[in-house]
Amino acid sequence: MRLRVLLDTHSLGLRLLGGEEELDRTVRGVMTTDLRDPSRYLSGGELVLTGLAWHRAPEDSEPFVRILAAAGVAGLAAGEAELGSVPEDLIEACARHRMPLFSVVEDVSFASITEHVVRQVSSERAGDLAAVVDRHRRLMTSAGGGPDVVLDLLGSDLDLRAWVLSPTGRQIAGSTLADAGPELPGELAARLAGEHLAAARTGRRGPHRVTIEGGGAQRLDEGRRSGDGSGGATFSLFPIRQEGRDLRQTVLSDWLLAVEADAGEWSEERLDLLHGVTQLIAVERDRRDAARTVRRRLAQEVLELVQAGAPPAEIAARLRVAAPVLLPGLGTAPHWQLVVARVEWEDGDVPGGPVAQSLLEEMLVDPGVAGPEHSDRIAVAHTGDEAVALVPLPVPDESRDSSATGLHAAELLRVVQEPLARGLDDDGRLTVGVSAAVHSAEGLRGALEEARHARRVAAARNGRVCAAGHEELASHVLLLPFVPDDVRRAFTARLLDPLREYDRKHRAELIPTLEAFLDCDGSWTRCATRLHLHVNTLRYRVGRIEQLTGRDLSRLEDKLDFFLALRMS
Repeated sequence: MRLRVLLDTHSLGLRLLGGEEELDRTVRGVMTTDLRDPSRYLSGGELVLTGLAWHRAPEDSEPFVRILAAAGVAGLAAGEAELGSVPEDLIEACARHRMPLFSVVEDVSFASITEHVVRQVSSERAGDLAAVVDRHRRLMTSAGGGPDVVLDLLGSDLDLRAWVLSPTGRQIAGSTLADAGPELPGELAARLAGEHLAAARTGRRGPHRVTIEGGGAQRLDEGRRSGDGSGGATFSLFPIRQEGRDLRQTVLSDWLLAVEADAGEWSEERLDLLHGVTQLIAVERDRRDAARTVRRRLAQEVLELVQAGAPPAEIAARLRVAAPVLLPGLGTAPHWQLVVARVEWEDGDVPGGPVAQSLLEEMLVDPGVAGPEHSDRIAVAHTGDEAVALVPLPVPDESRDSSATGLHAAELLRVVQEPLARGLDDDGRLTVGVSAAVHSAEGLRGALEEARHARRVAAARNGRVCAAGHEELASHVLLLPFVPDDVRRAFTARLLDPLREYDRKHRAELIPTLEAFLDCDGSWTRCATRLHLHVNTLRYRVGRIEQLTGRDLSRLEDKLDFFLALRMS
């Protein structure tokens, strides 16, 4: 399609700001980014959509536009939501590099523009094959058919067997046609997810081709093909993601499209079509993420009340609001479990909270259950690098063991550990803690402390993906929630008030330093890296903590006192 066609579609909300003489450029695709340097994600011919989050000063525009021009981008569309209007320095930079520039009004989503461009590009390039995309769009938007619809069309129109998988290998969607063959086995799906995550972390562009033999998986990208008649199946794995973001922010939460075919033998038209299909499925994924907003907000509100020490009656009232949303049709108040997850990257530059939130929403669904709707009964909030899930449990039958109905740490990791470890590669780590089930709002504060301490137990183990449950905890953690408030206040004030007062006067950040030091098990190097400090600066701060409190952080007893004070404060 030509750029000028975009101006003829008034519903897209595009206004031309410059580059009218370049409007006959051909658009080959669309990419959304807010990176300062998105060059690694560009192949040429894209319409680039940006929210301008990268723009912090006038001098930022020139290098950004220069990168787009060097990559052969067809045009740039800038949203008005972030800054109110497109900066003049960006308009001038685009004029210098002959880059067509559009503005996008605030009430038009990038997803709408993406869907329009994909549909137009596919129809012009793939000819009659574009009917698959167009039919899918109509069915997905009008009948709510979802990804299953397009997979049925790929099977009936192109004779392709395909599945949409989560990063843990759980089947999100698959063809429902009678002659499409059996559902993808869970073990095979997990292996495909692991291969995809490993390939994605190398930075190679999809699709990633894999052959599954009786003894394991081999990446065809590396030159090993199944041609010996041994019956191995070849799959092509297409990422379904938002381009233009740091891969570590998306690789553990994005879906993938697995097609039983060797894409290395396909024409450009068929590859373009499949890439278009992944973009449409990505739009559907974004819609379903948006639908989780209410549940995430409920979890955030309950978590904030619990952490603030709100009265149990107030927390119980909030839970009564949450229960019908999470367990519709349930007549009695459920029991609850809390699950805490933390994703940490070695350089500390990428926040792990949103990734941990997406992972919990995935991990807490029965891996044997297909489809996305079952995660609608889980509410997950995140702060910093940590995510906390509020999991409702139906009240167990009196004749049954109540612990049998709850979540168990080992079971959570049984299926997901291998693929997630490959996605974390050698620079990331996931640790998970699971609380016991509690019967009322009074128990949530203890459950949160219990889950967080269980996660610390998991963090002390070796491995990229580790979990621990409440049954592994020491007894003193179980007792903390029941310490009287006046005892809590006296104990924490004696240890922490001198540090808080010093921080207030000098902005020395002694309390955050103490928390990080204990969280890193007293490791100077790990703590300094996490806080982005020189080790000598860290030693000075720890020395000041010891001087102000009269304690010695090399002694186990004093570490434990500080640990308990921080947990009870």
